[in-house]
Amino acid sequence: MGVIERAGNKLPHPVLLFVGLFLIIGAVSTVLAATGATVQVPGQDETLQVKGLFTGEGVRWLLENFIPNFTGFPSLGTVLLMMAAVGVAEKTGLLETAVRASIARAPKRLLPYLVAFVACQAHLMSDVAILVIPPLAALAFKNAGRNPIAGLIGGFACVCAGYAAGFSIGALDALYTGITHQAAAVLPGGDSAPTHILINYFYTAAASCVLALIGGFLIARVLEPRLPQPDPAAEALAESADGVDGHPQDDDASVTVTARQRTGLIRSGLAVLLYAAVVVTCWLLPGSPLRGEGGALVPSPVLSGIVPLLFVAFVIAGVVYGRTVGTIERADDAPRMMAESITGMSGYIVLILVISQVIGVFDWSNVGTLLAVNGAEMLESAGLTGFTGLVLFVLLVCVLNLFVTSGSALWSLVAPVFVPAFMLIGMEPAITQAAFRIGDSATQMITPLNPYVFLMLLILRRYEPGAQLGTVLSRLSVFVVPFLIAWLAVLGLFYGLDLPLGPGADIHR
Repeated sequence: MGVIERAGNKLPHPVLLFVGLFLIIGAVSTVLAATGATVQVPGQDETLQVKGLFTGEGVRWLLENFIPNFTGFPSLGTVLLMMAAVGVAEKTGLLETAVRASIARAPKRLLPYLVAFVACQAHLMSDVAILVIPPLAALAFKNAGRNPIAGLIGGFACVCAGYAAGFSIGALDALYTGITHQAAAVLPGGDSAPTHILINYFYTAAASCVLALIGGFLIARVLEPRLPQPDPAAEALAESADGVDGHPQDDDASVTVTARQRTGLIRSGLAVLLYAAVVVTCWLLPGSPLRGEGGALVPSPVLSGIVPLLFVAFVIAGVVYGRTVGTIERADDAPRMMAESITGMSGYIVLILVISQVIGVFDWSNVGTLLAVNGAEMLESAGLTGFTGLVLFVLLVCVLNLFVTSGSALWSLVAPVFVPAFMLIGMEPAITQAAFRIGDSATQMITPLNPYVFLMLLILRRYEPGAQLGTVLSRLSVFVVPFLIAWLAVLGLFYGLDLPLGPGADIHR
């Protein structure tokens, strides 16, 4: 862990990392172009010439396409739209109340499994989930007469290791699929491959159920029996410090849901169900404009336009809940919440500005195609054209994830090479993205470069004052291998049975 921390701390900021990569690709493309390098995609008659960025042609291309590369990046608008909508649901208190309602009155024996299930749906809330779910899980465990340390550690582990799973759709899905679409476009005709926001939905939904069962078992049977009991004096001191005007906070009130909040949940749920019923009815009607070519349900405008449909659903839920509980009082409250949520994405926007140029150069210069073709030939020569190749890719991402903790940055690094490489050996982008989600989730909890690990340490010291970073990491490591195996087992089941990973998203081309 010390080696990982020291090496990771030497990495530059992701923006600077991609600026360096941009310069490297520019230099490599220029050298290859000067040597007359070419590449031929298997099955294509045309031979592609590698073009150099640091040439007259390359400079002209960059000046003309710098802004289109950025504004046309698929995930940019999608992520901002989803963040605006989820922001309304989050800032009105809907998402946190939904978490509280799901675990507040859970039976003592089922509590670990319910916490694990809720945590595995949490990427809908983005990083807010890490701030909300583990502390609430600790309170729920304490109120149920169980060890709150188990709730805290288990909740954090399941949020991290199941971060890319779930029945929910959020900005993470939009971010991944946008990068996947650009990476697939490196190959001629690759932009026609299915890369909508739901291409992994069936897989992630199924995986979340398996992960919840395993996570609950690990919390209840492996982690909790081996934990020390909380220090009562430290707990009392922490509660006093958290109180208002010297009054300790009411733990039970912190984890339960008021009658007004419950009414808001019910009303928002009914409103979303009514909206979904209208959309589905219009989709199923014969001759509906929401159907695809020839009246097909898949593909159709409902799938390609799922993001604006989800946007409306989240806004409806957030506004109805906010009006019920009083967090929305004026007409301009909802737009203000959207603006505040998008403001928090400023770092992401700057990162995409650089990432879009890197992937754009990969595509235009044909360096990405060259790497993909050579990578596919290496996989074929090594006999790694099936599930074994995907497993090795997952393990590679697991290792890289210890050093590059930003999922968007890591996927932007590996997608332009591995998505087209696996496409050339007969796999759709959906399966490569699904494999990446495994590696991006499995080891996130144990890298000391994850700032939330230190947050968990601070919260843990409320119950266990002598806890150190190694204490947290050793307990979290219990979850890594079982979750990794579970992720891979579910993917192997889909692969072996050749099941679609999402609507219209097959595994093989």
